[in-house]
Amino acid sequence: MPTTKKKTQVTASPERRRELLDTAAEVFAAQGYNATTVRKIADEAGMLAGSLYYHFDSKESMLDEILSTFLTELWDGYDAVLDAGLGPRETIEALVTESFREIDRHRAAVAIYQKEARHLADQPRFHYLADSQVKFEKAWLGTLERGVTAGVFRADLDVRLTYRFVRDTVWVAASWYRPGGMHSPEEIARQYLSMVLDGIAVRTP
Repeated sequence: MPTTKKKTQVTASPERRRELLDTAAEVFAAQGYNATTVRKIADEAGMLAGSLYYHFDSKESMLDEILSTFLTELWDGYDAVLDAGLGPRETIEALVTESFREIDRHRAAVAIYQKEARHLADQPRFHYLADSQVKFEKAWLGTLERGVTAGVFRADLDVRLTYRFVRDTVWVAASWYRPGGMHSPEEIARQYLSMVLDGIAVRTP
């Protein structure tokens, strides 16, 4: 009897795999996950749709790797800040700076996360998104509360409202930021922090 040959599984080099994921991330960010087809990703990558399946078994797998890679790097940076023993203000400054560095490294992933995380988190494969959000909120609120207690931040500060303001102000930058622009992530963070922590009005004597 004739035997049926299995399709050879092709393993992309790390560089090529990263290129394909970067392409998929840009398409997901621009069109939305549900509206994006494997064919569209393949077209943007300059390959046949069938060829893409040699590297990834589904667009869900691609999205999972995009988001999990972004969040792993984000928490590597955040955990280093939170474990550094900094004061409340210095912690906020370092978290904002690290956030802009992540936007610089993973702009498309941040945009996807903002658009898709809420409904994706209901799926078993993406439960880690909800876990990350809880951890994220705890880190920021804890730092703000610590600053109020220490007298570094105003006693009348609504920490939850402040957290939402800073969070949204920082992460919405993914909608306009482009790597390689005239300002580095650190410079943008410095400007944002100046406005958030010191205001924009001229100080009177």
